[in-house]
Amino acid sequence: MTYEAQFFGFTPQTFMLRIYIAFQDYLFEVMQDVEQVILKKLDGIPDCEISPAQIRKYTEKFICFMKGRFDNLFSKMEQLFLQLILQIPPNVLLPEDKSQETHSYNEEEFHFLQKEIEQLQKKYKTELCTKQALLAELEKQKIVQAKLKQTLSLFDELENVGRDHGASDFREGLVFLIQNSGKLRNIRKNVEKESKRLKIS
Repeated sequence: MTYEAQFFGFTPQTFMLRIYIAFQDYLFEVMQDVEQVILKKLDGIPDCEISPAQIRKYTEKFICFMKGRFDNLFSKMEQLFLQLILQIPPNVLLPEDKSQETHSYNEEEFHFLQKEIEQLQKKYKTELCTKQALLAELEKQKIVQAKLKQTLSLFDELENVGRDHGASDFREGLVFLIQNSGKLRNIRKNVEKESKRLKIS
């Protein structure tokens, strides 16, 4: 009955239960009104031997009698309602389920789709890890690029200082300095060797 509940917005059993409760409530209300009418009529009859307690007793008996008859009829009515009125035939689809008619899958196709979904999930996770690695590498490159810019700006500052002190081209001066620094290191080594030799002798 879940499909019926989806269509009607309530379960058929709940619907029948509400009818049953509504009938009982209506029966009790009617019998109370009838009892009040009888009591008023009896008040108008002088020397009446029927007491209100007897009226209540017979009212309750009548309610039990009616309830028993109704319960018997209601069980049959409930079966007819559930089978013929509140049941959706198996060949009927709700509008939101129409897609199942054109896209129905058997168990084998369902398992195939599940495997395909798992493969796509693995592929997505792999691509996500690759993307994270690339982003980390990009961050490293940004740091290196920032350091390179810092170094280039330092060279520019040194070049400006060199110009201020009469050097024509800082880069040429730097190359000349590197070449001469190698020569100076060699000269220093030779001097140190010579001084050691002189000390020994």
